[in-house]
Amino acid sequence: MSEETTRKRAARRFDIRRIIGGLFAVYGVILTITGLLDGQAELAKAEGVRINLWTGLSMIAVGIAFIAWEHLRPYTPPQPPPEEPEDRP
Repeated sequence: MSEETTRKRAARRFDIRRIIGGLFAVYGVILTITGLLDGQAELAKAEGVRINLWTGLSMIAVGIAFIAWEHLRPYTPPQPPPEEPEDRP
């Protein structure tokens, strides 16, 4: 594997869009499940709106958008400057 390929993989692995998208998706799934399992007491607090469900679905959508953005426009690291020959004494 070349150094160029290694740099590109490392840059994609730690792309902030992937991390944020993954966190939004995971928390969205948790909130969606919580929203589906809400009882009457929770619904009464929110005046009949399943706020956990809607917030969870919205977070999943944002997470998918971040991950799609990262796949559609991947980050390419800048090229390192060319090495200069050491002719100086």
